[in-house]
Amino acid sequence: MDPDIALFVDVVREGSLAGAARLWRLSPAMASKRIARLESRLGVRLLHRTTRRLAPTTAGAAFHAEVAPLIAGLRAAEARVTQHDGDPAGPLRVSAPTSFGRMWIAPYLTPFLDRYPAIRLRLDLTDTFIDMIDGGIDLAIRITATPPSGLAAHRLADNRRVLCASPAYLARAGTPGSIADLADHALLAAQGQFPWRLTGATVNGESRVETASSEVVRELVLGGAGIALRSLWDVGDALADGRLSRVLPGHEGSAAVGIWAVHAAAGVPMAVPALLGHLREVWRDTAWMT
Repeated sequence: MDPDIALFVDVVREGSLAGAARLWRLSPAMASKRIARLESRLGVRLLHRTTRRLAPTTAGAAFHAEVAPLIAGLRAAEARVTQHDGDPAGPLRVSAPTSFGRMWIAPYLTPFLDRYPAIRLRLDLTDTFIDMIDGGIDLAIRITATPPSGLAAHRLADNRRVLCASPAYLARAGTPGSIADLADHALLAAQGQFPWRLTGATVNGESRVETASSEVVRELVLGGAGIALRSLWDVGDALADGRLSRVLPGHEGSAAVGIWAVHAAAGVPMAVPALLGHLREVWRDTAWMT
């Protein structure tokens, strides 16, 4: 594996020399010198560098598209060879939606890390779609009706979503008795979440507060700002203790949406099935898994 090419792939993935340098335990200056050495060897500029941003040039993007899958394959092959007779080890990069990762992955990682101390785990939480190959992702948790093609996909659970609001909001604004009544209520959703596709109905609307953050929507509905469509893994506790109440309980989000784990179809490091098995076990008795 050419280390300068591998460093270039990580620079593009991280979006900065400094981020890649931390992974390689290099100074940013040394990382920059190595990228310059690669550019000199290839005779082409690979990166645009400014004080505010770093991005691949046209040639750099084309080169990255060709070499990134090769580097990922080589790293996976190295991991398989070094781990053949032992416990999972080496780097493991996991991606998950922000709220789900914070609530249902991060709190359960300590026993996994204690069991496999040679794994170097990186957990990326984002609500933005990340290409697994370009992003160097080993395992991704996706909440979707259609997991990406070309990858191994495991449906871990249904993703039941219900309409809910705080008792204070319902006392103030009234409780809707039908889907049509929602037009007279304050609705809450993150950008891109409308329309709500429910059993037997579709709701188009405009959120009372514009936000890209699903976590902000959760806090707004808990604070009495309106009605939201939320996953049970997200608001099950608030429904159980009375901070939220179901609205129109005859209508839920589409049953097609599920919680999926996706990874490469072949050549994954041993740490991937190890973490997947661990998560299945710790989630086994949670209400939203059924």
